Formats: sequence, structure tokens, C-alpha cells
Amino acid sequence: MMHFSYVTRSVAVLATAVTFAIPPAHAQAEGEDETLVVTGASLEETLPHQRARYGSDLAVLAEAQVRESGAVDVATALRSVPGLYVQPGSGPFSYVDVSLQGSRTQDVLWTVDGIRINNRLYGSTSPNDTLPASMTERVEVLKGGESLFYGTQAAAGVINVVTRDFADRFGGQVDASVDSFAGTNLGGYVRGGSGRHQFVAWGSYNRSEGYRPYSRMEPSATDRLRGYDLWSVGGKYRYDLGPDWRFNLQYIHTEAKLDNLSPTRTRESRNDRNEEIASVRLDYVGNEVVQLFLKGYFHDWKTAYVQIRNPVGGGAPIVVYPAGTFWGFKDYGGSALVQLRPHRGLDYLIGYDFQQFSGRDDVLRIAATKERVHAGTFQIRTNDDLSRRARLSAGVRYNDGSGSRKAVWNVSGRIELTERLFVQANGGTSFLLPSASQLYQIDPCCEQGNPNLKPEESLSVNAAIGGALAGGLLHWQGTVFARRIDHLIDIDTTNPAYPDGIYTNSASRVNVRGAEVVLGAVIADAWHLGASYTHARARTEGSSLQRDRTPEQLARGTVAWRPRRLPVGASASVNWVGDAYATASGFGRRNYGNYAIVDAGLTLFPDTARRHRFGINVENLFDRDYATRGFQSAVPDSGVGRFLYFTRGVPRTLRVSYGLGF
Repeated sequence: MMHFSYVTRSVAVLATAVTFAIPPAHAQAEGEDETLVVTGASLEETLPHQRARYGSDLAVLAEAQVRESGAVDVATALRSVPGLYVQPGSGPFSYVDVSLQGSRTQDVLWTVDGIRINNRLYGSTSPNDTLPASMTERVEVLKGGESLFYGTQAAAGVINVVTRDFADRFGGQVDASVDSFAGTNLGGYVRGGSGRHQFVAWGSYNRSEGYRPYSRMEPSATDRLRGYDLWSVGGKYRYDLGPDWRFNLQYIHTEAKLDNLSPTRTRESRNDRNEEIASVRLDYVGNEVVQLFLKGYFHDWKTAYVQIRNPVGGGAPIVVYPAGTFWGFKDYGGSALVQLRPHRGLDYLIGYDFQQFSGRDDVLRIAATKERVHAGTFQIRTNDDLSRRARLSAGVRYNDGSGSRKAVWNVSGRIELTERLFVQANGGTSFLLPSASQLYQIDPCCEQGNPNLKPEESLSVNAAIGGALAGGLLHWQGTVFARRIDHLIDIDTTNPAYPDGIYTNSASRVNVRGAEVVLGAVIADAWHLGASYTHARARTEGSSLQRDRTPEQLARGTVAWRPRRLPVGASASVNWVGDAYATASGFGRRNYGNYAIVDAGLTLFPDTARRHRFGINVENLFDRDYATRGFQSAVPDSGVGRFLYFTRGVPRTLRVSYGLGF
């Protein structure tokens, strides 16, 4: 039984606290003054927004917000989304810790234009460290269980990165920036169309020497700066076969050299990435009676790893993993979804997904593995013929993957009580398939895989009330959420046959309870104010301790000055992370949270058409030294005992940028 008295009381208390503690802001995207216009009529492209019309909680990060923040990668830009904790480990283009309304990193599905990019080798190592911000049109964040349409790893939500969209008129943009850590960032796109043809192409180059990534590093670690060198190109092509049919092609290629350092003995340690994402899609958008899409996709993610260590006290370097040591995966498949309206009042959605995954790891030793998944989806929902104020939906999904069969369900609804007041809810079950490492890891250094693992199962509910005041200038929303997780995959260290542990399904249930308040306001058509607060209690049943690496509280406040008639703009934001814990070997459980980071930016437009743009951004204005992934411990060069250290967040960074639109 889910107990909502706690979260109900929290909403009332937190709403009052936030109202008086932090200036208000736009409820959806914290201050953006433009309404999102979905340019594509494809059923796949509009699916997140359809989910929002039927009660799912959707936050949209617009291109203008990404640009204003000065972020060079998608993960950093996402820190402005209410309720979402995204913390890059060592600055841009690094692994991230994610918590969406109290979730773990592996509970959130990442997609690029609807193509899943999560790493099925390791659930908590998503390949989102190769997503430059310059490729982004917008980012859509669905909160709550979304396994109905998205399958495994959508137990807490979905982050969909939408790349540059089509446009009928020729145009584009070029951007360049440098920062105080020798970072160089170049990016741009061009798009247009003629007759039935439309295209968009983009590219970016990002490089930085980086900064010292750990709070303490021993003299034996001679590679002491965590840097990156990445370039990415991509494009889309669309051909209108007629008034009702559209044909789409997409391709993205990324290559990167990403440092992967250690606080001791590191001479060279790096992941060399080579990634391909491709898709082909056919859309039918002819009428309200029938809409559909058919899609095939391919995702190839390869890494050549190298690790060379320095011996303590001198001597020849030790090659632990020679250059080219492979780990990676291939993921390809197809999907189809048809929306039918055979009669008034109801819509029917019928879908099918197929996924073929294969991968191996020669670094932490996962034997070559394959997985094949088939899934069918059915949803029924009301439409405006039945009611323009109340929209309800219910659906089921059956998933059959390599011996793991699972059915999940979802119900959701949204009711517009008045023009300025709504209530909505989204509830159902989700699942998380075991990763390849949990099933088949065979490295003698570490915990062993268990091919008998069952999928994790979760039951979640999100409920919200919100609206607008002062003629739409003030937006607000209060949300309560609850989630329980059964068959949690954990490491059992009590079995003497496996001294380093073995993955097992825990008998203990995990419960997540929380509340979220989001406020937004526009004052005098120039000042955009925003605030959000999230409280999430994530605990194993029978325990009074918050689960490791899951912040208990998050808060964000923003103020942006965007006068339409002046060639200048400015913004400032503060991100506060409450208590967050991690357990370090030999030192026990430590709190690495309870810190606030302030960012600020200034924008100048020297021409009246605002085609030219100069920006100055300062990240971590007060140079706060903070931990991103909790405390860890390591053996010092002396070989005596262990020392405690943490992974450092980005120090104060000055970034100067220029952009030209055409």
C-alpha cells in the first residue's frame, strides 16, 4: 500500500516555504518566454507532448535556455530542469549521476530523437557524455514511470534530446566560445528546403585541457587534468512523398577522446569513442482517423580503452590495458505505432518494438552477449469529441526479451478545471531489465554476474495540481510522487563462494516518496523569475537511511532580464543540493551534499536584428569546492592505510562566446 499522507503534507509545507524563500519563475521551463511549437507532425515526434496532454509531467528545456546558460554539453544544460538532479562527474562530457524525483541513474532512459542510447552493458553508465549542446533544438523530460511506450529503464522517466529541426526557409547559426580552462568550442548548423525536400546539418568541435578532478591526488598520478577532445557531425533529410506521407533519414557520427583518471599512479587512462546513430522513418500524417510511423534504427557505440600506470618509487610504466582494448555494443531494431480513431470519442494506439542488442567488455570482462526483445503496446484514450476538458488514457505493454517476460500497465489523466487550473495524474508499473554486467560479468577483480536475475519491477504514481494567475504571467504546479521497487538488483557479499560479491535480487523493497513545487513569473515583459524545490525520500524498507547517491532535497532559483527593446540581457541562477550520502571503503557513510552553486551570464546584441550575439558566462561564480559523485577511498603512495577523496565539480569557469545567426 502506498502512503501519501507524508507527501500531501510536504506539498503544503514546501509550497509555503518556496514561495517566501525563492523568487517565482515559469512552472515549465523556468522563465522561457516563448511557447514551444512542435514543428514535426510525426506521431513519434509528438508522443511526449501527447503524453503531457493526458497527465504525464513534461518539462521542456528550450534552445534559448541552453544558449543562455553557456553550457557546452547537454548534461550540464539539464541542471535547470526542476526535479532533475544531473551532476557531471568531472565537468563537460563526463559520466553523470542522475536522480529524477528520487531515482537512481539507471532508472532514467535517455533517447536521441526517440532512439534509446542507454548502455545495456552497464545500467549506470549511459553514453550521454558525447552529446554536445550545439546539436540541441530542445530537450524533453518526462517524469514518472513511462515504460508503456519506452520499455526498460524508463521506470522514473525519459530524457529525449531533440536534435536540430527542419525549417522551410534557409538559415542557420555559428557559435564559438573559449573558457578559462583552455576550452575551445565550435558549433553550428544550417537548414532549409526546396519543394518536397528539407534538410538540416550540424557539427561541433569541443576540446579542453580540463581541471584537476579529485580533491586529493598522489604524486604517482602524473596525468592530473581531466580533459576531452570531441567532434560530432549529423544531419537529417525529409522528403514529402505526398500530402500524407513523409520519408525521414537521420545520421550522427561522434568521435571523442575522454580522459578517465584516477587519484593514484595514472600515467595515461582514456576512453577513445566512436559512435554512430542512424535511423529511417516513414510517417503517415494524413488525417485524424489514421496516423502512423514505421522506424528502423542503428546505434553502434565503440570504445578503445588504454590504461598505463606509474609504479610507486620509479621504474618502467605498467601497461594495464594496452591501447585499443575494446568495450562497446551494437543496438538495432525497429518500431511501429498506429493511432486510430474509428469512431467519435476514443483513440486507439497500437505499437510494436523490436530490439537486438550485442556487446562485450574486455576491460572489466563481460563475455560477448546478445539480447533480443519484442514488445507490443496497446492504449485507449478519450479525445476532444468526448470532452475538451478531461482527457483519460489506459494502456498495457507486453515485453518478451531473452527469457524475461513482463507485462506493464499505465493509466493517466488530465482535467482542466478552469482555463487557469488543472489537475493531472500518471500511474502504473515499469520494469528494468538486468544489464549485461549484472548477468554475465566474469572479471576476477569484482562482483560476479548472475544469469538467473529477474527484472526489477516498480509501481509509481505522480499527481499534480497547477495553473496560472495574473493573466498567465504567473505559473505554478505542485506535485506529489511515490514509487516502490521490487526485486531490486543488488550485490550480495555474504556468499563465501563469491568473496567479491555476486549480483542478486534483493528481498527488500525500496520506497520513494516526495513532493515538488515549481513556480514561474514574468514581470514587466522583461524579468523572468523561476523557482523549484524537490524533496525525495528514497529508503530501503526497514531502514531510516536515505539511499546512497540520491539527494534528499533540491532547489533552484533563477532570474533573467530579457528586455525586448534593449541590446542586452542578463541571468543568474543558484542550484542547491541538500544532503547526499555515499559509503567509502574504510571510512563509512559520508555526507557530500548541502552546497549551493551560483552561475551568472551576460548577453550583448550589437545589431538591431540580433543576428550577432556576444556572451559572457561564469560557472560556479564563488568557486565552491564540491563533490559530484560522493566520497571514495584509495591506497596512498606510501602503501599504508587508505585516504579519503571526492570527485570535484567544475571550479569557477569563465566562458566567452560569440554567435552569428543567418
